[in-house]
Amino acid sequence: MSSWSAEDIERIAASDDLHIAPFRPDGTTGTPTWIWSVVVNGRLFVRAWNGTRSRWYQAAMTHRGGQITVAGTTYNARFHPADPALAELIDAAYRAKYAASSYLPPMVSPGPQAATVEITPRSTDQD
Repeated sequence: MSSWSAEDIERIAASDDLHIAPFRPDGTTGTPTWIWSVVVNGRLFVRAWNGTRSRWYQAAMTHRGGQITVAGTTYNARFHPADPALAELIDAAYRAKYAASSYLPPMVSPGPQAATVEITPRSTDQD
């Protein structure tokens, strides 16, 4: 699994504008969906508000790639199920970053927790 550069992950962590666009079955990227993101130990994570039934989540887990746009930059990306051992750290990151939002409690509940995705960079020469 590739990792983000220190500069990229710092810019991503400071941003609140991540849009995710997993591949479609034909290999094109889907419509970008705005999603909350957090960084834990230099790793990027997102969650689906509607849990595992979310369309973007299902596409991300099926095709395992696509693009993200964040902080004014579009990145080719790979999508992986998050390590369940990191759930508490990811919850804590959501609580810290989005503390003022009334949408926070659902994002740290079982449905979205089950739909936590780790995003890693994908070079253009990878599948």
